Amino acid sequence: MTSATALRAPSPPSDAEQLAQLIAELREAEARRGAATREIRIGAFTVPGWRVPLLHLAGLQTLTRNEAAVLRFLGWGRANGDIGTLLNMTENTVRTHMNNAIRKLDLDGVRELNSLAGLLFLPLE
Repeated sequence: MTSATALRAPSPPSDAEQLAQLIAELREAEARRGAATREIRIGAFTVPGWRVPLLHLAGLQTLTRNEAAVLRFLGWGRANGDIGTLLNMTENTVRTHMNNAIRKLDLDGVRELNSLAGLLFLPLE
């Protein structure tokens, strides 16, 4: 190998490689846009896609029906005891569902869960 060959800059990507990269970027952008415009199902509830942070989309879809119900009442500003009464469960069970949701959504604690719940379910009116 000559020194001129060794110092040569790498060849630019071919047209086919550039096209493949562009198609991949367009698909990714379309997926993000699609998530923002459609309804997202969380347990038995649906919320507008624009309210759902993409970081938590997959985790939200793994919540059980009760975890999603607890999250919805948290978003409405209800206390744990009230949520238990409304869902016919003990306050400890409410806390268990909250902890499960925190784990599934990879959140740092109850404050983050409350913030996310408000973002998802707090009425805009």
